Amino acid sequence: MLIDAYGRVIDYLRISLTQRCNFRCQYCMPESGVELGKHENMLSHEEMFEFVKICIDNGIKKVRISGGEPLVRKGAEDFIAMIFAYAPHIDLAMTTNGYFLKSKAQALKNAGLKRLNISLDTLDNEKFKQIARRDGLEQVLEGIEAAKSAGLGIKLNTVAIKGFNDDEFDALMSFAAANNAQIRFIEYMENKHANPELKSIRADEILSKIATFKNFKEITKSPQSPSRLFACDDGYIFGLINPHQCDFCTTCNRIRLSSEGLLIPCLYFDEGKSILAAMKKGDLASAKQILADVLANKPEKNRWQENQISERGFYQTGG
Repeated sequence: MLIDAYGRVIDYLRISLTQRCNFRCQYCMPESGVELGKHENMLSHEEMFEFVKICIDNGIKKVRISGGEPLVRKGAEDFIAMIFAYAPHIDLAMTTNGYFLKSKAQALKNAGLKRLNISLDTLDNEKFKQIARRDGLEQVLEGIEAAKSAGLGIKLNTVAIKGFNDDEFDALMSFAAANNAQIRFIEYMENKHANPELKSIRADEILSKIATFKNFKEITKSPQSPSRLFACDDGYIFGLINPHQCDFCTTCNRIRLSSEGLLIPCLYFDEGKSILAAMKKGDLASAKQILADVLANKPEKNRWQENQISERGFYQTGG
C-alpha cells in the first residue's frame, strides 16, 4: 500500500504519454507549440510499464493515460494492452481531445480501456478553431460517436472561460445528456503557458448560469474525486471541478508520471523527482525509493490558494 506523509492512501496513477498535441489550446499551450525533448530523454512504453507494475504491486488500482494528446504517440493502445494483460482488474481510463477517436476507439476498447474523458469546450466550429487554434470540431464529434459505439464510458470536460463559452452551458449539457455522457465544467487553471488574457469563471458563477435553465441540487460524491456532482430535476447529473478551493486535497489519492520520467506528487506543484535514469538502467530498487521519496513529499494541498501560477505546463503532466 502506498501512503503519503498525511496518511492518504495513493491508489491512482496518471501517466502523460507525451507532451505533444495536435491542438494548441489557449488555456494549455503557447501558439507556437512546445519544445520537444529528445527521444532518449523519454521513457519507452516498456520502461513505463515496468514502473506501472511496481505501482500496481504496491496498491495502485486506477491508471489514467493522458498527454499532451496521448493518441499522437504511436502504440498507445499497445501500452494499454500491456497493463490490462498484467492486471485486468485495474481501472484503465484515458483523457483525450477526441480528434483521433474515430479510428482508435474500438482498438482502445479491445486493448482493455474502460472509460474516456473527452475535452469539449464548445459546439461552435469558429469558436473551436479560436480556442484550439486548429480546426477539428467535426472530428471530435465523430470521435465521441465512435467511443459510444465501442462501448466506452464517456465524460466530457469543458473548461469554463468568461466571454468565450459561458453562453453555451445549456447547449453543451444538452449534448452531453443526449450522448449519455456526464459533463464536467472546470474552472480555468492559470499557468504560464496559457494565454494571459483568458478569464476564469469561478464555481458560483458557473452554477448561477446553469440555474437559469436547470433546477439542480448538490449530491454526495466520492471523497477522492475532484468533481462536485449535481443532480438535475430531470435526473441528469453533471460535475463541477473548482481546484481553487482545495477542498478535495485532503483526500487526494493520485500521483503523476510524465513522459520524461518525472514523478510528480500534485498537478499544481512544481517539484518532482525523476525515475528516468533508474528505469533506463533497469534499476527498479532505485525507482521504488524515488517513489517513496515523492510520496513522503506530497504536499498537503495545491497552491492555487497561494495565488501562484504554475511554472509547469499541464500538457507535461496530463492536466
